[in-house]
Amino acid sequence: MTKETGEMNLSKAQKSMAVAPKVEGAERWITMTNALIRSGHGLTLGEKRIVMLAASKLDSMMTCAPGEVPTTKISAIEYAEMYGIEMNAAYEQLQLASKHLYARSITFFEPAFTRKGKPIEPTLRTMRWVGEVKYQKGEGWVELFWWPQLMPHLIGLKKNFTSYQLQQANALRSAYSWRLLELLMRFKSTGVAEYTIEDFCQSMNATEKQKNDFAKIRTKIIEPAVKELREKDNWILEWEPIKGGRKVKSIRFTFLKNPQQSLPL
Repeated sequence: MTKETGEMNLSKAQKSMAVAPKVEGAERWITMTNALIRSGHGLTLGEKRIVMLAASKLDSMMTCAPGEVPTTKISAIEYAEMYGIEMNAAYEQLQLASKHLYARSITFFEPAFTRKGKPIEPTLRTMRWVGEVKYQKGEGWVELFWWPQLMPHLIGLKKNFTSYQLQQANALRSAYSWRLLELLMRFKSTGVAEYTIEDFCQSMNATEKQKNDFAKIRTKIIEPAVKELREKDNWILEWEPIKGGRKVKSIRFTFLKNPQQSLPL
């Protein structure tokens, strides 16, 4: 039995009952550029788990030769161990991700410049997470072939990047909570993070209805995410809307880890 072969010879009944133990003190780090932190990731929670587990297996200091594209394999056992879920759920989520990950895209807004002395709108840039996905039914593993243009945001990093431990997110049950964690970790040295409402909505992949109604952003995104980070990742976390006139212009978070508590098992 190996992690790479994943599914082994478990019967269907055994799969549905088996629960992999959570990894204790897992020293898995995720590192990405700040531009990627701010971007819209376009992932469901299951897809986010797979992509970030795969990213944690990359060496952020490594470089690739021209034309070389790294691949990363994730087994069902490895996935279940990291997130403390049942084995049958791990198989299902890996298989589901193999169907949809190729279509998921990252959205960036590159900085605005001026042309002939006049400001121009930021450039919208879209790229994929992966160029190919393989799923081996019967063995329970998925292999990601990373999108080449994404690699400068994950490897060979020397400045303008953010790192955090995957263990900080493995108990989360919402993609919004995970994204908020990443946005906060960018400012972990100061404990204060402020984002314009436009940048925050982009990072959260907010719907058009949410973008046009701050009450929906508050009740559907911010409040549930803040609550989960407080309860499951032990943050002392507060937030406030910053208004310009009658409209909310930005959102400010103040935060620190609670030293009196440990991560729940």
